[in-house]
Amino acid sequence: MKHIDLSRGRISVTVNQHHPQWKLDDLLSFAERINPKRAFLFVSKVLGKHIPVAPSAMQKSYQDLAAIIPKDLPYPISVIGMAETAVGLGAGVYRELKQDFGQNAIFLTTTRHPVETLPTLGLFLEEHSHAQDQFILSSHDPLKHQHIIASKTLILIDDEISTGKTFRNLILSLKKSGLQQVERIILVTLVNWAEQHLVTDDLGIPVEVVSLLHGHWQWQPNQQPIDIDMPDVSSTQQQAQKIIAPHDWGREPTFLDCSAWQNIQPPLPHEKILVLGSGEFSWVPFLIAEQLEQQGAEVYYSSTTRSPIKQGHAVESICAFKDNYGLNINNYAYNVKHQQFDRVLLVIETAQDSVDPVLFEQIKNLEIISYES
Repeated sequence: MKHIDLSRGRISVTVNQHHPQWKLDDLLSFAERINPKRAFLFVSKVLGKHIPVAPSAMQKSYQDLAAIIPKDLPYPISVIGMAETAVGLGAGVYRELKQDFGQNAIFLTTTRHPVETLPTLGLFLEEHSHAQDQFILSSHDPLKHQHIIASKTLILIDDEISTGKTFRNLILSLKKSGLQQVERIILVTLVNWAEQHLVTDDLGIPVEVVSLLHGHWQWQPNQQPIDIDMPDVSSTQQQAQKIIAPHDWGREPTFLDCSAWQNIQPPLPHEKILVLGSGEFSWVPFLIAEQLEQQGAEVYYSSTTRSPIKQGHAVESICAFKDNYGLNINNYAYNVKHQQFDRVLLVIETAQDSVDPVLFEQIKNLEIISYES
């Protein structure tokens, strides 16, 4: 059992089983949420969200997860990545699964950015989150829409599972939207903290869980009174800054044929580069990071996020700034400021001038890569 002491209590973690290639310390560390509902956070070392990580290490996690997903699944299959944290994880696992399933499987993500031009398939809550409302969007392409509605298998991907409640809310929303033929549900996650019985057990559909590590945690709060000033980052309204890049990475259902943008300056020999995705927009930036790594650079990938986390433990530095969608909510880039990179590329789906100037003060060599550049 591993114990971590935080300001609001102690988290104790026990590992029941793990993939031979992935131990607890390979997968995660710990930090403190700025959130009255839950005081702690498991900070993934392979997700590319709060800790910069080599794209090749992320790719290995995609391969290893995909390899343990059952392949005898009834078609059609819908693979869904959970925003914002598991958009890239979902896409990476889907890219591996596509080698087995081809176009019998489609990929989509949940989103906190409703799109006027796309039909809404459903709305559900992520109850423990700082930003609870999530949408599922469909496509005006009748083949894609019908693929989802006719799904016999759902593969739902998130970075961790605690109770399964978020997945349950998503599944109920999808059933209400017309998905009445689902025969199997596979929950895919880096780390499964759930007990044997998930809150999805009463859905009347077999639910299986696939993970790189299964364990459980206990939280022992201390009695210290702490005033938590939690920033409001829950907005899902139509944004003031237009999204100008395609939604072809999953916000709109896709067979994920998108590729790295070609407007990237090739790396110099031995150059150390950080590529930052922005919020949900994480798959195309990852492809850019992967391409730069394959070109010989020392590359790390991470992403901005709306999740407020306290500095300390796994979070060594924080850049705080306003979001690039014009929602006027706080965004953060963790574990960047204390490190040295030759280049830092922030890849965004909004216009170049949507980036808060404050971020340039915190990351002096920041380059903005947008769809228009």
